Amino acid sequence: MPGARYGMDAPYGFGFVGLVVLGFWGTGLVMAVTADLAAALPALVSGTLLAGCLALSLHVTLRGKFLVWRDVLDELDLRGDERLLDLGCGRGAVLLAAARHLPQGRAVGVDLWRGRDQSGNTPAATLRNARAEGVADRVHVQGGDLRRLPYAEASFDLVVSSLTVHTIFGADARAQAIAEAYRVLRPGGRLLIADLARTPREYAAVLTRLDAQDIHVRGLGWRAWWGSPWVPTRLLTARKPATP
Repeated sequence: MPGARYGMDAPYGFGFVGLVVLGFWGTGLVMAVTADLAAALPALVSGTLLAGCLALSLHVTLRGKFLVWRDVLDELDLRGDERLLDLGCGRGAVLLAAARHLPQGRAVGVDLWRGRDQSGNTPAATLRNARAEGVADRVHVQGGDLRRLPYAEASFDLVVSSLTVHTIFGADARAQAIAEAYRVLRPGGRLLIADLARTPREYAAVLTRLDAQDIHVRGLGWRAWWGSPWVPTRLLTARKPATP
């Protein structure tokens, strides 16, 4: 069985930034040849800085996020029989890592599988990866809108999401998605959402209004920096009360 392939997050964004980098470098080189180096320096420096940001983002999508979620999932100390939901599972990077922790459990992924969010983004690709990772027997995927999840109340012990909720346009719509994630949690269940910049604190405010417990937001370190230290990924964690 060939190895799992998880594609690249935001492929069009990477392509655009790459073209901008080449444009700066090309302009700088032309100016250096036809004019003088001092005039070329701004373009060369700008291109180099953007190239560094691009390299950092590539590290996150190809390696960093896997290392971060490995540590996050290890910290949960799961029993192994939980039922887990991954919001915006894509090709399964987090979903399948979680499934490896659930030999007697179930890992469910829901997504719209949009190509602009991830290259080669299809349910079939997710299931191929599940087979390659040896966890297909405990993985299920389903199309669905995060604002209207197709699951009954109190269906899951754990709900996770990685870099997805911020793609929903509008604070009210994102709040609806967070409320849905909380709705499908069982009493005592846990919620973990990794997302960009200030959005996890936005979600924390929603969960506070829903009377969630143990709400915390923390940074995930340089391995999850998208382009620069000023665009960090933060992890929101919360728990649904065990009793109403």
